[in-house]
Amino acid sequence: MIPPPEPDTPNPEAGGRYAGLDLSGVDWAERDLAEVALTDCTVTDAQLSAVTLQGARFSGCKFVRCRFAHADLREAVFERCGFADPDSHSGVDLAFSQLDQARFVGCDLSFADIDRSSLWGVAFEGCNLRGARFHRADFSRAFGPKVVRAAASFRDCNLELADLSDAGLGGCELTRCSFREADLTGADLEQADLSGGDFFQALTAGAKLAGADLRGAELSGLDLNGLGSFAGVKITVSQQHLLLTALGVDVYPD
Repeated sequence: MIPPPEPDTPNPEAGGRYAGLDLSGVDWAERDLAEVALTDCTVTDAQLSAVTLQGARFSGCKFVRCRFAHADLREAVFERCGFADPDSHSGVDLAFSQLDQARFVGCDLSFADIDRSSLWGVAFEGCNLRGARFHRADFSRAFGPKVVRAAASFRDCNLELADLSDAGLGGCELTRCSFREADLTGADLEQADLSGGDFFQALTAGAKLAGADLRGAELSGLDLNGLGSFAGVKITVSQQHLLLTALGVDVYPD
């Protein structure tokens, strides 16, 4: 149970600007805090249920052992924020929430559990997503009865040990990311930009990579036979040796 706020604890309001505060005692549930801006604030052991934070701005904030459920985080921006608890090695819970066009820059989202949430147009830049779990996360939007498109970008992110199994990221940008030992089984990555990534020991059974850009990526151990698709995949001359070797083809110099 969240304790009541102390008398001197500020009560954030929509559009307000707050800095350097411990907001752990605030009751966030069902609050409309659209466009609020928090700088260097701390929130610990909080249940942010059905809170509206659309267009909010967070800079240098810490969310420790927090859970967002049915939260509206559309177009929110998080810069240099920490969501992981270094003591328990646990991450933030984001369940049944809206993160459409939200942006995370330089954030620590280690072991985050993003469950059945909408992430169309979300952007992660330079974020630590080690061990993050994207369970039935929806990166798509319907533009007509038969037109469904995915939109998301992951740039320079650490996705080691992350669970992106069955993720629908076709045509999205995932450049210069580490997918070491990540679970990509069944993921739709067709036409995606995966250039400069690291796929060492990633689980890729059934993953769809047709038309994907893998130029400059670390592909050691990638088994084309185990993929769901790979026609038209883009690689460089120097990468073909690794892929052919994984197929059991012996490659000799001319």
